[in-house]
Amino acid sequence: MLATLESVELLEQAEQLAKMVLESDIAEQYQICLYKLQNNKESQRKINRFVSLKELYEEVQRFGKYHPDYKKIMTQIRENKREMDLDPFVAEFKLAENDLQDLLDAISIIVGGSVSEHIKVPTGNQFFETQTSHSSGCGGGGSCNCG
Repeated sequence: MLATLESVELLEQAEQLAKMVLESDIAEQYQICLYKLQNNKESQRKINRFVSLKELYEEVQRFGKYHPDYKKIMTQIRENKREMDLDPFVAEFKLAENDLQDLLDAISIIVGGSVSEHIKVPTGNQFFETQTSHSSGCGGGGSCNCG
């Protein structure tokens, strides 16, 4: 592909945008929360316990309620998930992660809209849905005539 002046400028602007995101307060807060989470032994213990139980959970899911340890594993996974989610470092990280995702979603909407108002940007956040997107979110692609 031949590099045109326009494509070089576009790449430079994309790099500038990426630098702005990385230097934002939101990205900085995300990095701080990630560091705290990764360096807290109790939080890591909860996460590792949940991950190991998740492997058991996936095995149990193959057989469903007919697995001999179904109730035990299902109870353990829910209890450990709750314990992990209530950990202050995990909760703080999840909030920072959501804030960063919201920033990236907003940027995607702006970039997509600058190309065409008909571009649909999958953000996973109904707040950012555009008027041209399927408003009910039923996934039918408009075939149900609800949008």
